[in-house]
Amino acid sequence: MKESIGGKTVLITGASTGIGAACALHLDRLGFVVFAGVRKERDGEVLKEQGTERLIPIFLDVTDHSSLVNAHAIVEEFVGINGLYGIVNNAGIAVAGPLEAVPIPDLRRQLEVNVIGQVAVIQTFLPLIRQARGRIVNMGSIAGRAAMPLMGPYAASKFALEAITDALRLEVQQWGITVSIIEPGAIATPIWEKSGKQAAGLEASTRPELRELYREVVAGVRSVVTRAAERAIPAEIVARVVGKALTAARPKTRYLVGTDARLRALMVKLLPDRVSDKVLTWVLNLPPWNGSRDLAESARQ
Repeated sequence: MKESIGGKTVLITGASTGIGAACALHLDRLGFVVFAGVRKERDGEVLKEQGTERLIPIFLDVTDHSSLVNAHAIVEEFVGINGLYGIVNNAGIAVAGPLEAVPIPDLRRQLEVNVIGQVAVIQTFLPLIRQARGRIVNMGSIAGRAAMPLMGPYAASKFALEAITDALRLEVQQWGITVSIIEPGAIATPIWEKSGKQAAGLEASTRPELRELYREVVAGVRSVVTRAAERAIPAEIVARVVGKALTAARPKTRYLVGTDARLRALMVKLLPDRVSDKVLTWVLNLPPWNGSRDLAESARQ
């Protein structure tokens, strides 16, 4: 069973590229009126060229209060008493690197965009969602269930989004509002290319002794990530799942997307932490604990 779309309005954050753009176009094709949040005018023009008159680009930076206020005014005037039927909280960035080496400002930026920004959007638009008895869809990740080495900052933000989703779901159920989280695995989007460039920059600026300490970890993870990128599924598959979360008569609370996400979730469910660590150490070719290495370090000192 599906809900009738009937010109209902949704707002998508981070719609310039990747999953957000795919969601905007897919929901537009389904018949939703789509406010697609972008931060560059050209990105909005590109989206508009691919969509119908129902797709409306709107400037939206989830970390900028004035941007949120302006976007709310535009959406509120458009929807009137009907309210806003859906929010797709998709905006996000990925900061990568060993936690010992990640600059604290980069970590703050990671949490500001992926966590604080999501809550700011919810706080701003929830009254309009309440009017429509609508839905909130948060874009999580399998990284929100299981962290990988070098992806600590990103995983932390997605773990936080899991908690926010669980709490919010119970808080707003009294008004008939549903809250779902999407948990994709490897998806072919520009976020990982941007993350790779950021990670390369971080590596170049890291102290030589730290680079050497984590050299094997970085090499192992980089190799696996490269192979995963080759098998990454299109963003359009995630967009179709978002469509289900917005149209199903009884939407799921969580949607795993991709075979790799399902396998990783199964590992988390079935394997004790130590066993899972051993599996990942083998898969990623990570250096295990080596007592002789500690002795060698002590001898050099």
